[in-house]
Amino acid sequence: MGRDILHLDASFRSAFSPDDLDLQELEAVRLILQGNSVIDWNKLDLPDREAVNAFLRVQLFDPEDAVDRTRLRFVFNQAITYLEEHLGLRFPEDLRDPADVRDIFITASTYTGRFRRRQSQACMILKLMHVINHMEAAELKFQMPISEAALFDRAEKRILRFADTMRSDGHQLVAFYGSRKTRTSLITKLLAKRETIAATVFDKLRFRIITEEPEQILPVLAYLARNLFPFNYVIPGQSHNNLVHLRRAIRDTPHYANLASQMQRLRTHPTDWLPDKNPFSGNSYRMVNFISDFPVRVDEIRPEMDAQDTYLLGKVVFVLVEFQIVDRNTAEKNEIGDNAHELYKARQRRIVESRLLRGSLSRVDTKKPK
Repeated sequence: MGRDILHLDASFRSAFSPDDLDLQELEAVRLILQGNSVIDWNKLDLPDREAVNAFLRVQLFDPEDAVDRTRLRFVFNQAITYLEEHLGLRFPEDLRDPADVRDIFITASTYTGRFRRRQSQACMILKLMHVINHMEAAELKFQMPISEAALFDRAEKRILRFADTMRSDGHQLVAFYGSRKTRTSLITKLLAKRETIAATVFDKLRFRIITEEPEQILPVLAYLARNLFPFNYVIPGQSHNNLVHLRRAIRDTPHYANLASQMQRLRTHPTDWLPDKNPFSGNSYRMVNFISDFPVRVDEIRPEMDAQDTYLLGKVVFVLVEFQIVDRNTAEKNEIGDNAHELYKARQRRIVESRLLRGSLSRVDTKKPK
């Protein structure tokens, strides 16, 4: 594809400020930056149907569509069956058979005094629904007569349309553009990985967002998680962040600090999920990047699918998309000196050449070539 760059007018000012973030979005930002898993969460903060509907729409579930509601109920029933039959748990009738599955999201967000059993049970149900929905979407993707490239096309078009929406909403962005890895880049990357054949390449489709100021990165992240991709399907352990100091940002921003007192205490330490540093990047390279399993609707690809097929596997599949976010000044520094892209590629080629010639990966010097 090459680069499809959308330069946004620098006169725009962000319409989404730090004070617009709510607790749910600050929690989502923490998950994205630290590469945690939503399975380790112990509460949501979706207080009403409107908030739940917005969350479902980002998952590409339409709360007003009867087929999508049937699918949601089917996933819910599978979650209850697993919890009761395989874990031996029991649930009160209003949780086991709610009038509307969306009420489970509200219960998972509601503390009623110190005894939080109902809220914890609702969270357990939602975690199972999260896993089951993703597992069945993978099965649907396997069955679909459509190429990965075609799914990338759909994801790419939706993301670029969203970039236009951000512009119309007044975000002060320097650039928002996408790129795809070429075949030769994929081969090089696989050769540079220890896993080679078994390796997963997460960045076949990549988007870079450049903000005007560093302070805009967190609000932009929250805006993306609110409107573009499901934060719960950000891939755990694949986030890299050496640019934003979240604790410092929370401490120095009164609105964040007020919300922080209500944030859940995770038992996992942030560094538990951090991946190894990219050995080919310069030592001063700074970036926020993460991988999202991005939802794509495939309703019309199998028109012969009957109603049973639809509620069994749904109408959504996922493709891996990498997002990179950086401010203008850092982006400029990332292109000079030891961080220059041509030096990054040179270091990568040296490892590949040495591995092919001498069968060694760990002993190769990845410093700047002379």
